[in-house]
Amino acid sequence: MGTTLHTLRPNPGATKPKKRLGRGRGSGTGKTSGKGVKGQKARPGHHGAEWAFEGGQLSMARRYPKRGFKNPFRVEQFPVNVSTLEDKFEAGETVDVQALRDKGLLPKKAKVVKVLGNGELTKKLTVKLHKFSAIARQKVEAVGGVAEVVE
Repeated sequence: MGTTLHTLRPNPGATKPKKRLGRGRGSGTGKTSGKGVKGQKARPGHHGAEWAFEGGQLSMARRYPKRGFKNPFRVEQFPVNVSTLEDKFEAGETVDVQALRDKGLLPKKAKVVKVLGNGELTKKLTVKLHKFSAIARQKVEAVGGVAEVVE
């Protein structure tokens, strides 16, 4: 005979009998009903340890900003790949912030430019920018170019 709705039962051990509080000393939970003696947790109206309750101290959830945090001192690095330099510049040219802006590769808000090593470089360029990845520096210098860090 298969299982039917009226024969369904929880698995053995899945349910426990309800704890009967305040039913005499012999029950183990008589008198103070397992709450000990005095204190906030023994009083009526206290319903267990709330996850954010810190003993009256302002809770962490209320101490921190609700809509994230933006570091006012963060400096965005604008990435420029070696492949972009290959496409947009001729051999022997100098690549600096102004040259990138003139070619429309750099937005006005960009303050720090970092050269990344994605792509190949075959032209000898003089690159004067703020930061270089190790691979980008290798690729620029491998073709006889100059990778110069400016402040």
